[in-house]
Amino acid sequence: MALHFLVEEAGDAAVGEHVLLTGAEAHHAAAVRRVRVGEDVSVGDGRGAWLAGVIESASPRAVSVRVTERQDVPPRTPRLVLVQALAKGDRDELAIQAATELGVDAIVPWQAARSVSRWIPASRAGHGEDAAKEEKGRIRWAGIVREAAKQAHRAWVPEVEGVATTAQIAARAAASVVFVLEPTAAVRLTDELRALPAAGTDLLLVVGPEGGIDASELAAFAQAGARAVRLGDGVLRTSTAGPAALAAVEVCLGRW
Repeated sequence: MALHFLVEEAGDAAVGEHVLLTGAEAHHAAAVRRVRVGEDVSVGDGRGAWLAGVIESASPRAVSVRVTERQDVPPRTPRLVLVQALAKGDRDELAIQAATELGVDAIVPWQAARSVSRWIPASRAGHGEDAAKEEKGRIRWAGIVREAAKQAHRAWVPEVEGVATTAQIAARAAASVVFVLEPTAAVRLTDELRALPAAGTDLLLVVGPEGGIDASELAAFAQAGARAVRLGDGVLRTSTAGPAALAAVEVCLGRW
């Protein structure tokens, strides 16, 4: 399979034109992946443009790709959104990486009540330094998602939204289908997926932190109209629950 690269300017390129890889992308292509003149590659802008091309020149500072074919891939509906609770270590990052490879369309970081990792200390929420910390975390997640999307040869790079509160996530149940992954739920996810959402309706999968979702949060979600569902009879880690649920959804949607 041809190597895939991401370049924002690819969205404006037509067949016969050239796309130039520069900076880190050029260094990765020429010095790490060692592309050669005449090699077939693909280039995208992460927003639906998909270009097939041929390497015409390659150096660690600039790689030129001549476009031989262009395809514009529309966004998928319904959108699959992973609401991933912040977790200690790299478990939340493992979750979003796998979710991107499996087809998630957007990711929402969630600072849950039991999240050990905190992007914004509750005692200082709303201060300027906290906004900077939140943006730093979001940018880190966005970088992980971008690399996973490139590795998976995805035409669309999932959006990573700003960190959300429980109230903000619950409010989305008014216009979206929200499934809260909860091991004690009486209903299985696959039972709920028999009535799939209409096109254009987001489908949110909410995953709690290592300690689980707090009872007050479960109550807030239920009151807003979100549905608590379980995955099988076991208890999955926060790093695997979201990707497992996404796989089930992809099968039920007929995408796999």
